[in-house]
Amino acid sequence: MRSTRAFFLTIAAAASIASAQQHRVHSLDVKILSTMLADTAGLGEWGFSALVVADGHRILFDTGAHPDTVLNNARDLKVDLTNVPDVILTHNHGDHTAGLIALRRAVYRQTPAALAVVHAGEGIFLKRSGLPGAWVSMDQVRKDYEALGGKTILHDKPVELYPGVWLTGPVARVYPERNFGIGPGAKVQMPDGTSVDDTIPEDSSLVIDTDRGLVVISGCGHAGVINTLEYARARVRNAPVHAVIGGLHLFQLDDERLKWTASKLREFGVQNFLGAHCTGIEATYRIRELCGLSRKTAAVGAVGGGFTLGEGLHPGAISR
Repeated sequence: MRSTRAFFLTIAAAASIASAQQHRVHSLDVKILSTMLADTAGLGEWGFSALVVADGHRILFDTGAHPDTVLNNARDLKVDLTNVPDVILTHNHGDHTAGLIALRRAVYRQTPAALAVVHAGEGIFLKRSGLPGAWVSMDQVRKDYEALGGKTILHDKPVELYPGVWLTGPVARVYPERNFGIGPGAKVQMPDGTSVDDTIPEDSSLVIDTDRGLVVISGCGHAGVINTLEYARARVRNAPVHAVIGGLHLFQLDDERLKWTASKLREFGVQNFLGAHCTGIEATYRIRELCGLSRKTAAVGAVGGGFTLGEGLHPGAISR
């Protein structure tokens, strides 16, 4: 009995040490560079992009829907992208990937290391059908990007890009959230050659581990915001969710599914909610109401708006 108890005490002590040693981010700023609503600077579009600065590490999260939107909005907002080495592409939809090539072209001659590495979830280059015809294939995007000296790294599981800064990789679908948004005709060809409904299996989010809790940044949340938060708490740290930021594809949800989503957000302890892109304006206000949040802690994201750890949301004057 004693040896068994000692064994479990040793395991508990090791877990405590591991938890104490786990990295935390102490400084975090998120600024939106592409979404539908624009505030006092920049242009809106159906797309998403944000600059994430975590303890000085600068990451461009998605690249918008048109080639020049993020580039022009960054200039209007006086955001310097020449000192940003990493890009995250959350999934293979053109409203998140279209700006990559124009952005890389704008910076690489002056600063070859700028926007030079793309991180994405395994499956982003799977062949697809049923996508809008104007979207450039990811194979072509990769070819053009590599011609400009860029490098692509795929992740099939969570990875710590910087201390306390995690990319989920493909998210486990524990709950039946079907926030795909493309329609029943969308198909994806799997590695074995079979064609199946496109659930956007590569959909990935960024998770920032802070002493206040987890900050989760999503491009579209096609994996489901609750699936994503569940996965983040299981694979990064079982902690309250301090903030959820970005596109969450809630705009098509009926009242019952919104109520269920809000109940899970409350369960996870969500304290701040900045719904941009495909979250939906009405859905954001319903989440605010159902979660007992306020205008200071739940708002619609706008170009130039964002979030700062320790200060909270900065949504912009028009989007509160």
